[in-house]
Amino acid sequence: QVQLVESGGGLVQAGGSLRLSCAVSRRTGSRYAMGWFRQAPGKEREFVAATSLSGGRTYYADSVKGRFTISRDNTKNTLYLQMNSLKPEDTAVYYCAARGTYSSTSYYSRVNEYDYWGQGTQVTVSS
Repeated sequence: QVQLVESGGGLVQAGGSLRLSCAVSRRTGSRYAMGWFRQAPGKEREFVAATSLSGGRTYYADSVKGRFTISRDNTKNTLYLQMNSLKPEDTAVYYCAARGTYSSTSYYSRVNEYDYWGQGTQVTVSS
């Protein structure tokens, strides 16, 4: 079983930055690939970024590439999303997600590929 708790959301002006964190509680020895998704009002949940178990491989949605950076600190059981040059269209509830994996290098970008989800944190970007 995995529990995920996001933090770091808030209100920021366009062009600003935020860093989201996701604290992971898991069974010792379990292995998880992780990702960030977001959901704006009236829209489906969409992929933002993903990282492999080791953190050595990352993958981004085109809409955030070059502005967002996903990273993980496995010693602290924490996943991060650094968001720079924020735009009003980035406004959404942001969710972290995890799925078990035997691979150190695989990453996943579909909602239905993930088994565990956090409760979400609101990010609002004003123009």
